[in-house]
Amino acid sequence: MRRPSRTVGSVIDPHAPAPPGTTPAWGGRPRLPVRPGTGRFLVLAGVFVCAACGLVYELELVALASYLIGDSVTQASVVLSVMVFAMGLGSLAAKRLRPYAAAAFGALEALLALVGGSSALALYAVFAWTGDWGGLWADGPRWLLVAFSLTIGLLIGAEIPLLMELIQRIRRQEAGGAVADLFAADYVGGLVGGLAFPFLLLPLLGQLNSALITGAVNAVVGAALVLGVFRRDLTRRARLLLLAANLAVLAVLASAAVLADDFERAARREVYGQDVRVAVRTNRQEVVITGGTRGRPLDLFLDGRLRVGGRDERRYHEALVHPAMSGPHGRVLILGGGDGLAAREVLRHPGVNRVDVVDADPGVVRLARRDPPLARLNGRVYDDGRVRVMADDAFRRLRATPPGTYDVVVSDLPDPGVTAGTKLYSQEFYGLVRRALAPGGRLVVHAGPVASRPRVFWTVEATLRAAGLRTTAYRLGGRG
Repeated sequence: MRRPSRTVGSVIDPHAPAPPGTTPAWGGRPRLPVRPGTGRFLVLAGVFVCAACGLVYELELVALASYLIGDSVTQASVVLSVMVFAMGLGSLAAKRLRPYAAAAFGALEALLALVGGSSALALYAVFAWTGDWGGLWADGPRWLLVAFSLTIGLLIGAEIPLLMELIQRIRRQEAGGAVADLFAADYVGGLVGGLAFPFLLLPLLGQLNSALITGAVNAVVGAALVLGVFRRDLTRRARLLLLAANLAVLAVLASAAVLADDFERAARREVYGQDVRVAVRTNRQEVVITGGTRGRPLDLFLDGRLRVGGRDERRYHEALVHPAMSGPHGRVLILGGGDGLAAREVLRHPGVNRVDVVDADPGVVRLARRDPPLARLNGRVYDDGRVRVMADDAFRRLRATPPGTYDVVVSDLPDPGVTAGTKLYSQEFYGLVRRALAPGGRLVVHAGPVASRPRVFWTVEATLRAAGLRTTAYRLGGRG
C-alpha cells in the first residue's frame, strides 16, 4: 500500500550560491582576471561613464536642434520623448543578447560611440547643405533628429540589461540590490554628464567637438571594460574583432575632430553666405557677423537667427526708438540692444542725460566696441560718457531698479517666438517695467513681425494691457 506523498516547503536565500551542479546560462564560474570586488567596481564605473556619455548625446541633440531649427521646448520634447520610448524598446531587444552579454555590450558601445559622436556633425551637415531643398526634404533636419534620437535611445536602453548580466557574472546578487547599484551609478553619471555639457564641454570645445570627444570616451571605456574584465568570455577572434571595431570608431572620430573647424567654416558659409567675417561663441550663444566692408551691408546673427539686417537696420531702429522719445527722455533704459544700434538712435535726441544698456551677453557688447564695421555702424556709442553697460539678465535688473527711475524703456529683445526669451514678454516682466517708469514714461516693445505671426504680435499687445499699460500698436513695412 502506497503512502501519501508529502509536500516539503523550503525558503530560498537569495544570497545563497546556486545549488551544486547548476550551470548558469553563461557557462559556469566567472573567469575574471581581477578580484570580484574590483570587477564590480569597474562595471559600476563603466555604467557611470556610459550614462554620462548618453546624457551628453541627448543634450547635444537638443542644443543643436534648438540652434538650427528653433523652438527649444519643441526640440527638447521630441528628443527626450523619442529617446525614452526607444530606451524601452532597446531594453526589450537586449534580453535576447544576455547569453552573449560581454560581446554584445562591447559591440553596442562601439556603435553608440560612432552614432552619438557623429550625430551633431551629421545634423549640422544636413541642415547646412540640404536645408533649403524644399519639397519632400523640407523637414529633412527634423526627420534626421528623430532618427538619431531613436537610434541612440535604442542603444542606451540596451545597456542596462547587458550590464545587469555582466555584474551578476562577477558575483550573484539578489536582483533588487543589483538593480539599485546599477541605477545609482547610472543616475549619478547622468548628473555629471548633464552638468559637464553646458558648463565644461560646450564652452571649451563647442557643439561638434563635444560630441566627438564624448564618443571617443564612450568607445574607450566600453572596450576597456569588456577586453579588460570579461575578455575570457570572448573567443580570440571576437576579441580581435572588437578591438578592430573600436580602433576604427576612434579613427573616424579623431579624423572628424581634426577636420571639425574646416567643416564648421564651410557649413557657416553655406548657411550665412560667403561673406562670414566674424564667428565667435560667447558664454551664451554663437555670434556671426557677415558683411560690413567694401560697401556690403552688415548682418548680425545670434544662434543662427538674424538680429541685425543691414539693409533695413536703420529703418527698424528708428521706428523702434523715435516714437517713444516724444516726451521727457532724460533717462533711458535699453533692454537688449548690446549691438549699440538702439542707443545710437536714442543719443540723436537732445536732452538725453543717461542711457543704461542691459544685455545678458557681454560678448556682443565687446564686438560692438571692437569690431570696426559694427562700431562704425553704431556710431561708437560706447565711447559716449552718458552710456553705461550692464551685463545682466533684463528681468533681474528690473527687479533691482528703484521705482520711477526711467523716462523711456526700449525693449530691443529677441523675437518673442524664441523660447529662451519668453519670460521677457510676460505680464510679470511688463509689471516690473511699469514700476521702473517715471510718471508719464513710455515703453516700446519689439513684438515680432505682425504679417507672418499675427497671433504672437497681438498676444504681446494683450499682455502689455494686462500689466496695466496703455498700448498703441504700429508696424514697419519690411521687418514688421
